[in-house]
Amino acid sequence: MNTTPAPRIAIIGAGPGGLTCARILQRHGVTAAVYDRDAGPAARDQGGTLDLHADNGQIALREAGLLEEFFRLARPEGQEMRQMDPDGTILFHHVPGQDERFKPEIDRGRLRDLLLDSLQPGTVRWGHTLRTVGGPAEGPRRLHFAGGATIEADLVIGADGAWSEVRRAVSPATPRYSGVSFLEAWFHDVTTRHPDIAELVGQGSAAAADGDRGLFAQRNGGDHIRAYIIQRVPADWITAGGLTPQATDGIRALLLERYRDWSPRLRRLITDNDGPYVDRPIFALPVPHVWEHDPTVTLLGDAAHLMPPLGVGVNLAMLDACELALAIARHDTVGEAVRAYEKTMLPRSTETARLLDGAADGLLSTEPPDFATADDH
Repeated sequence: MNTTPAPRIAIIGAGPGGLTCARILQRHGVTAAVYDRDAGPAARDQGGTLDLHADNGQIALREAGLLEEFFRLARPEGQEMRQMDPDGTILFHHVPGQDERFKPEIDRGRLRDLLLDSLQPGTVRWGHTLRTVGGPAEGPRRLHFAGGATIEADLVIGADGAWSEVRRAVSPATPRYSGVSFLEAWFHDVTTRHPDIAELVGQGSAAAADGDRGLFAQRNGGDHIRAYIIQRVPADWITAGGLTPQATDGIRALLLERYRDWSPRLRRLITDNDGPYVDRPIFALPVPHVWEHDPTVTLLGDAAHLMPPLGVGVNLAMLDACELALAIARHDTVGEAVRAYEKTMLPRSTETARLLDGAADGLLSTEPPDFATADDH
């Protein structure tokens, strides 16, 4: 940036997109602060594993100067993929080559730690829940946080996910339920406690579907496996059945009835999990999701283009972050940078969203998609 004084940049959300943006900005001498609602980096579970692709996520990590460290932390063996029918018969089995690095897996927590550790101390301001974005479109913007704190910013970057508060400043759009829901189940110490499931899943992932129901299980680091029970159901299917999300035994009984014709081995992904299930209905933003240019507010990742979990979410968020940070570093004003960034990002995200519109149903197809590319469970 050549402007004086330096612009005040506020990134909302300390996920992979927000942290990548901050890291690349700092590498180019641009200061940015990241505000996150969590009390700290260990406040909650960061989710399962994801794969970073050579043509988007890895591009961002290279620009962040973190690609080689990523490869040291990643699990290329996680690219293994088994697709089965409900009887447990393997229909397809991909075993990655020794040097295959197109989309290696990494746990979300490890990726986040990699990005956090790369930032200057104090970059992330924890415990800041954004309430509103005020101020005129020409700036400065005024951010109001829970508890009464306020700050001014010349550019607000919404990296705050599916239910983005920043989005409200530029778009009235809200995510819509896709009709498909995931129920997450965890398995710990699988080598000793769940050896049959460990063998079923292998070093990567395994999937099966019958048109109305699906199962997808994926190896995580630390000898963990996460499984996703996929159904075409109303978003409130648990409470509509007279249950609560904590009613593990009741939910399990309902699922066993619904999956009664599946092989006993696959049904162990329903019965043998450690702890409660986690309800994850799948939402997506309307397609296309675009907005009028605003020189002081922009969006990246799920805040801009929430899509079904089919292998694009984190990768696109990190590519968005990379391109936005480079645009800021290369333009004289943040308004010019935002316009240049959105000129590329909005058409790309619209094209991808059109391809994936309604694709959540494909997760239940008897010819399932390549679940090995799914990174946003």
